[in-house]
Amino acid sequence: MSTLPGGRNTIERVARLGYGARGVVYLVVGGLALLAALGHGGRAGDSKDALRTVLAGPFGAALVGLIALGLAGFALWRLVEAVTDADRRGTGIKGLAVRGAHLVSAALYFGLAASAASLSLGLGLSGGDGMHDGTAWLLAKPFGRWLVALVGLAVVGGGFGFLGKAWRGDVTDRLALDAQARARWAGPIGRFGYAARGLAFLIIGGFLVAAAWHQRSSDAKGLGEAFALLRAQPYGSILLGLVAAGHAAFGAFGLIQARYRHIEAPDIDRVDDAAGAAARALT
Repeated sequence: MSTLPGGRNTIERVARLGYGARGVVYLVVGGLALLAALGHGGRAGDSKDALRTVLAGPFGAALVGLIALGLAGFALWRLVEAVTDADRRGTGIKGLAVRGAHLVSAALYFGLAASAASLSLGLGLSGGDGMHDGTAWLLAKPFGRWLVALVGLAVVGGGFGFLGKAWRGDVTDRLALDAQARARWAGPIGRFGYAARGLAFLIIGGFLVAAAWHQRSSDAKGLGEAFALLRAQPYGSILLGLVAAGHAAFGAFGLIQARYRHIEAPDIDRVDDAAGAAARALT
C-alpha cells in the first residue's frame, strides 16, 4: 500500500519534502547574493555554492544529506507530474510543453541531488562545470550549434513563463489557502520570487544563445554569472539586491508550497502503469 496515515500517500509526502528542500536551497542562494549586494562579504553564487555554505555550518553534512534526499524527491515528483499528468495539464500544446519542462526539471534536480549527496558524503562536487560541459558536449554533435541555440531559446521561453505567472498573479492557484491569505502574503511572495527567477532565466538563456552564436562553450554561464552580470550594470548593487531578494522569496514560496500546495498524487501502482505505458510507446 502506498497510502500513509493522515490521508497522504507516499508520493505526496515525497513531493512536499521536495518543495521544502528546493525552498531551502533558494533561500540560501538568495541570502548569499543579498549579502554580496550589501557588501557584507561572500559572493553571489548558484545552488551548488548554497550547498557548500550549508555544509560549512553546524551539522552541515547531515543537513546537506537531507537536502539531497528532498531534491531527489522533488525530481521524482516532477517525473510523476510529467508521466501521469498529475496536475491535469492535458495533452494540448501548452500542457505537453509544461510536462516536457517537468521532465527537464526532473533531470536537473536529480543531478543536483546527486551533487548534494556526494558533498554530504565528503566526496566533493564531481562532474566539473555542468553548464560548460553540457554545452561543449552539444556543440560537438551534428547540428550542435542549433541544438544549443534551441536550448537557450527554451530557457528564455521559461523565463517569460515565470514572468508571465508573476504578472498574472496566478502563482497561488494550486495553494490550499483562502483568498485573504493569498492576497496578503502568499501571492506577493510568490510573484516576487517568480519575477526574479524569470529574469535570471532570460539572462542564462541569453548566455546559451551567445554560446551557440560564437560556438564557444565558455560563453554558457549559470546563475552565479547572471548575478555577476547584474552587479556590473549601472546601479548594479541595487539590481543584484532586488534579484537576490527575489530568489530568497522564491525559496520562501517553496516552503509555502511544501505546506499548502494542492497535490493530487497518484497511487504508486498507477505511476507504475503509466511509466510502463510510456516505455512501451517508445519501443
